[in-house]
Amino acid sequence: MCLLYSTLNYMKNEQKERKEYIVFEGEKFTIEWYFDSRGKSISLDYLESLEEEEQAKLFELMKLIGNAGVIKNKTKFRNEGDKIYAFKPQPHRFLCFFFEGQKIIVTNGFHKKTDKLPKNEKDRALKIKKDYEARVKRGNYYE
Repeated sequence: MCLLYSTLNYMKNEQKERKEYIVFEGEKFTIEWYFDSRGKSISLDYLESLEEEEQAKLFELMKLIGNAGVIKNKTKFRNEGDKIYAFKPQPHRFLCFFFEGQKIIVTNGFHKKTDKLPKNEKDRALKIKKDYEARVKRGNYYE
């Protein structure tokens, strides 16, 4: 198990240094981190702040949806409305959206403290979604 966590840490550090977008490439979906125009990823930054066991929970959910195409358990993955979805590795949330070409873009992560999704976190995800779509359309998101 220790080797798994060391490998995960190495992969995340390499990914961030080279600004690699892909988190996981599965049979059904490719999952990517969102990076803003300055090259910062708030979702990846949040993930890196978590303990390795917590990080592994998220990667297992990503692997499941990436390969199977669906997570039927709403306690693990859920539609939050407005085309925003949430990976739910308790007690954390990672918001995301689906994009053309069988992609899932992870927008932001946070520690969920209440039963309801915080409005500011969903608003942040919607703003990121809009930015991502506009930058892809202009052709200047992927460098």
